[in-house]
Parts: sequence; C-alpha cells; structure tokens
Amino acid sequence: MKDCIALPIRETSQIGEARRFASALATDLEFNETERGKVAIIVTELANNLIKHAQNGEIILRELRNNAEYGIEIIGLDTGSGMGNVSQCLQDGFSTAGTPGTGLGAIKRQSTVFDIHSMPGVGTVLVAQLWAQKNSGSTLPPPEPLQIGVVNLPKAEQEICGDDWAVVHLSTRSLILVADGLGSGILAAEAAREAVRIFRAKAALNPKIIMEMAHAALRSTRGAAVAIAELNRVEKTVQYVGIGNISGAIVTGNKSQSMVSYNGTVGHQIRKIAGFVYPFGDRSLLIMHSDGLGTQWSLERYPGLALRHPSIIAGTLYRDFKRTRDDVTVLVAKPLTTDE
Repeated sequence: MKDCIALPIRETSQIGEARRFASALATDLEFNETERGKVAIIVTELANNLIKHAQNGEIILRELRNNAEYGIEIIGLDTGSGMGNVSQCLQDGFSTAGTPGTGLGAIKRQSTVFDIHSMPGVGTVLVAQLWAQKNSGSTLPPPEPLQIGVVNLPKAEQEICGDDWAVVHLSTRSLILVADGLGSGILAAEAAREAVRIFRAKAALNPKIIMEMAHAALRSTRGAAVAIAELNRVEKTVQYVGIGNISGAIVTGNKSQSMVSYNGTVGHQIRKIAGFVYPFGDRSLLIMHSDGLGTQWSLERYPGLALRHPSIIAGTLYRDFKRTRDDVTVLVAKPLTTDE
C-alpha cells in the first residue's frame, strides 16, 4: 500500500472499502488485534458521519514513522454544512440526524491524537492518529521538535505520485524537502525519490550544498522542482533554498511571508542556487507545497485554523485548493511547544 491514499466516501458501499484499506495498513504495520479494532472503529464511524452529514466526503490514510515506531493517520474531509459548536458535537448523544450521536465521541476516544476544525457553510476536517504499541507499552513515540502534517497524493486516476518529501531532525536544526518530479508517473517519481535520497544522505550539510549535489545526482533523471527549508531552532530562523515551482511560506499570526525560489529544473538547468533567511518564531508555521495546490490560499479565511494540528491545516488546503490535474503535496510544519 502507498504511504498516503485518498478514499472517496460518497455512498454506503465505500464505507466497507475504507475499513478494509485501513485494516490492511494496520496489519502491515503490525498493530495488535486491539489496535486494529480501534482503527476499524475510527474509519467506520468517520465514514458513516461523512455519508450522513457531509458532501464530497473523503478519507486520507497515511503511514506514520518515528524512528522504529509506526502509526496510522486518518484524515476526514468534507464540504458539508460544518459545525457551529464542535465541543457539543463531540458529546455522546448529540445528533442532528436522529442517530445515537456517538460517532465523533467514539473517534476521539479511540485515537491517540485527535483534532478537528469546522466552519459552518464550509465543511469539516478531522484528524485521528494511532500508534502501534511496542514492548515499552507506550501509546506515543518520543516527541519530535516539529509537528508535521502532509498530504501527498497522485493526480486523479493515477497510482504513482511524482512528488516526494522528507524531514530530518538534527541537534539544533530540522531540514525539510519537497520535490516535484517533472511531469507525472514513474519517471517523475524516480526523480523526486533521487532528490530525497541525496537529501537524507547529506542532511548535515548546508542546504545550498545539498541542492548542488541533488542537481548533479538528478542529471540522469527527467529532473525536478526542489525546495529545502532549514529550521534553526536556536537562532529561530528558516533558510530556504528553492529551484522551480515549489511554493514556501511562513505564517505568523495574520501575516504570511512568501519565500523566494529561483527558476530552473534540478538535474537539468539552474541559473543560480542561493539561500534566503527568514525569522521563524515558536508560533510560526512553515507551509510548503507543489504546484498541485493553488497559490490563492490564505489561512485568514479560516478562523482558528492556524492553531490546529498541522495535518488539519494541510488537509484543509488540499480540500479547497487542490488541482486534480496534477500530483499534490502540501506540508505544514509547526514547532512543538511546551503546552502541546
């Protein structure tokens, strides 16, 4: 199974299909029987809610990895009527459709990590995460310095995504890469994967040097648009090195700062490689995406969204601004603060 898969939920027959996909992923990740049961409950309740209350429902399943730990992320998206009072809707017994009203509450109880954002007249995005319980008995892996939310999917009616991404955490720095292989399909994916391979192997180096090495390594491929963001957690800065049409922005409060990329194709033609440094506070967000996402988005349209889990933000942008004719990757990074 792919690391990330989108499943439409428009009719009741698709509920069972989503549950089977999720159960297969849980089995592959060696979830025990109890954990597999939790995954099945979450997907079933979420899919039922999407059928009863929403329009254009979709479930995204993503494999999670944290060193030797494995988990599953389940994102539910819709363009339904939304919820005016989310806290009330999470209470058991509350329903607007004459049902027992246990769906959202059951999803929250079964989840290791749970978050939701809803706007009346716009829709709802929900995220639930579960981690395989290892010998330590812990239900959560050790925290990483950044929370990461990602949607990484092929264009409509394609099986292979020509985009790729990676994150590497070092002692005082975190590096993030997003790559979009030229075109689509297997050859695009090969170019993007090669960029990820070089990035992982050389992450200790300066992003400009990593980009130069990726340019050399991708000469035998069709090439890619690539961007690397280096978050310095001590200096509170981001160094951004971009070639091609990967968009990057820093969002702090109501302000959004776009970051500079140069024209070109990594592996073929680059006029200049340069890094630009931007301030990045503890309450800032880093958002990077391929051109499979439109650039007209603004978090100001969604009150409270910037405070939610990065997967909620990534899912919202994907839902409202994806371009179905292209592969899409949207990555959101958020510093892990002491109150989270």
